[in-house]
Amino acid sequence: MTMRPFDILIAEDNEDDILLIREAFETVNMANRVAVVRDGEEALAYLRGEGPFSQCPFPGLVLLDINMPKKTGLEVLIEIKSDPRFRPLPVVMLTVSEREEDIVRSFEQGACSYIRKPVTFSRFLSVVKEFELYWTLVSRVPTLKR
Repeated sequence: MTMRPFDILIAEDNEDDILLIREAFETVNMANRVAVVRDGEEALAYLRGEGPFSQCPFPGLVLLDINMPKKTGLEVLIEIKSDPRFRPLPVVMLTVSEREEDIVRSFEQGACSYIRKPVTFSRFLSVVKEFELYWTLVSRVPTLKR
């Protein structure tokens, strides 16, 4: 059975982390298209297809940083999971936070996974390879539309 690549939305405000994520995805030759937004309000506008995001494809997966401007990742997660159109959308928290309360709140609010950003590129590359294997070969994501 072949899996069609799904689009990934990355909500991340740190330019170094964005570069690291893109480079790691390219290194493992991920076939998924990746879109990046830089704050919580942009993440929600992207999902809703508002403004400059009106022609953007709906993602099959969201990678969401907790610490973002305008709306935190947890606030965005709460809004995603409170909207019936977006509730089935898998959201993975990808963050530097190791706080137990952030982990618990993320899962309480509907995150399907919590990944701590590794510090080194080689460790991050390892995480991305595992991530790609899981999300493309093991897990299935729903096909959702706005």
